[in-house]
Amino acid sequence: MVERFAPMPHDMNGKSKKPLETDDEQPFFDQLRMMQRAFVASPVRKTIIWLSIGIITVILATAFGQILLNRWYKPFYDTLERRDLSAFLRQFITFGQIAGTLLVLNVLQTWLNQWIRIKLREGLTLDLIGEWMKPARAFRLANAGSIGINPDQRVHEDARHLADLTAGLTIGLFQSGILLASFVGVLWSLSAGFIFHVGGYDLNIPGYMVWAAFLYAGTAAAVSWFVGRPLVKINGDHYAREAALRFSLMRVNEHIEAVSLSSGEGNEKRRLQRDLASVLEISNRLMMALTRLTWVTSGYGWLTVVAPIVIAAPVYFNGDLSFGGLMMAVGAFNQVNTSLRWFVDNIDGIADWRATLLRVAAFRSAILMTDERHENDKRIDFAKADGDRLTIDRLEIALPSGCIKLAEQHVEIRPGDRVLVTSESDVEKAPFFRSLAGLWPWGQGRIALPDGADIAFVPRTPYFPPGTLEEVLSYPENPGSFSKSDLVSVLSRVGLSKLQNSFDQDMRTKLKLNEVEIRLLAIARLGLHKPRWVIIDETLDTLDRDAYQQVLTFMEQALGHAAVVNIGRVASGNRYFTRVLQLQSSPAGKTIRLLRPKSLRTDNPEPAE
Repeated sequence: MVERFAPMPHDMNGKSKKPLETDDEQPFFDQLRMMQRAFVASPVRKTIIWLSIGIITVILATAFGQILLNRWYKPFYDTLERRDLSAFLRQFITFGQIAGTLLVLNVLQTWLNQWIRIKLREGLTLDLIGEWMKPARAFRLANAGSIGINPDQRVHEDARHLADLTAGLTIGLFQSGILLASFVGVLWSLSAGFIFHVGGYDLNIPGYMVWAAFLYAGTAAAVSWFVGRPLVKINGDHYAREAALRFSLMRVNEHIEAVSLSSGEGNEKRRLQRDLASVLEISNRLMMALTRLTWVTSGYGWLTVVAPIVIAAPVYFNGDLSFGGLMMAVGAFNQVNTSLRWFVDNIDGIADWRATLLRVAAFRSAILMTDERHENDKRIDFAKADGDRLTIDRLEIALPSGCIKLAEQHVEIRPGDRVLVTSESDVEKAPFFRSLAGLWPWGQGRIALPDGADIAFVPRTPYFPPGTLEEVLSYPENPGSFSKSDLVSVLSRVGLSKLQNSFDQDMRTKLKLNEVEIRLLAIARLGLHKPRWVIIDETLDTLDRDAYQQVLTFMEQALGHAAVVNIGRVASGNRYFTRVLQLQSSPAGKTIRLLRPKSLRTDNPEPAE
């Protein structure tokens, strides 16, 4: 894989920040502040603000229209009571005008609501992708424990769900607040004349219907929160287990050839069944919790059909209230009660939103804190080299199992050098490659890379973006940057002549290359881009003798002036590499201990592979 790399001393050696807390420990308002910072930095912030102003205006206009509609109830029902046909028909014309305006406002509100959801998702997803894709962060997050598992689920599904819930709940809450403010005064004035005749006494309760509405809705909210509160934890566990099942399915699909060759279908079947059983168990708990909550919310919903009539009935039957006045009071009560019971109607959505916010905020915090993982450990000093050279001084790389180091205290590599880095079979070599790339900063010593140099890192499993063979070979340049003759030349020189007529075919779906051919393709790409520095991680070790010699001949011809550092085994008869560096374990008692990370903890645990 060809990549441009610049050292990041500030990322590697920055001061530690406040440790990330677990989902259960992280306060709710800290999570909100985390998402607020994401919103402030969002490129769509201004658009969201203007859309919010627009929907606020529509909601205010709708509330005014609903007040007019509520006032319409009295004359309309009074015409029915008087059996006044002409007045009855005039009221229908008035209703058409009010209802038509409200219809337009409702459609406009729906359109703005959906647009806000899209823009919120765009802003949040762009923020998560931007933070996740900063140099070295994604790799470190993947090695940070359970929170680094399934980042695709967090960025895709959780961000979408959080944006939808945030828009829907916020708009609903604001609209309920406006309706409450609008109709409390109406309901208070309507019930100001309510007089109860009890035992020969006249009892006047100012704002009787308002107090009744608050008591009714408050009781419903308290009971609903008591019954529905467990949904926050259950929803969080549900999302985590669904993500784990999806990850297991993807893993099996990606390694299906190896699974089939090892006759491992039975084992994988048991793993998938176990993950499915975990999902079904939490789904059953979610089902029962929602069922218990439905008893409360639906029960109060049915009571609301008759509650305002029952509350106002004593005044009506005493003759102090007309039928039209009763219907107007019932309408105003329903509007106030609807506003007050917003919490009851949305308790499951609030629990879902809280669980999703917890996952997204914890994930974003983890991304931002990956640079501070193992903040108490020593770190390698990354710097820019003086002149056109790569230098390594007293390098020792800290690992959870110990340390590895170069036998040489000082190494200097210049363009044109051919260096082989090898080790005994029990010494892990991959961390050395990752340290040179800046992905693994823990240890001590100094790595100085050439300032502004064009460095290509070729991992053991090369990465190719989706696209045709020509796009893959040209990456990161645009297709057409290289002539067809150059493309044919590099392919033939690494033993991939069979692909010279396949430049317009999709590499993943059409060509079906094996692992060796993929690695050869990565080497061929080097011949097009001609980097001055090439660092290879065990890619050549997977080649047979003839392919190995062919690749060495290709690199000697195509990369004659480049420095080539190959991390791998010593091959018999090798004449290409003129210098050998030895990786070795540090002597017992002299290693740097990699401390247990304190700054990067995890949220709801998700089973790893």
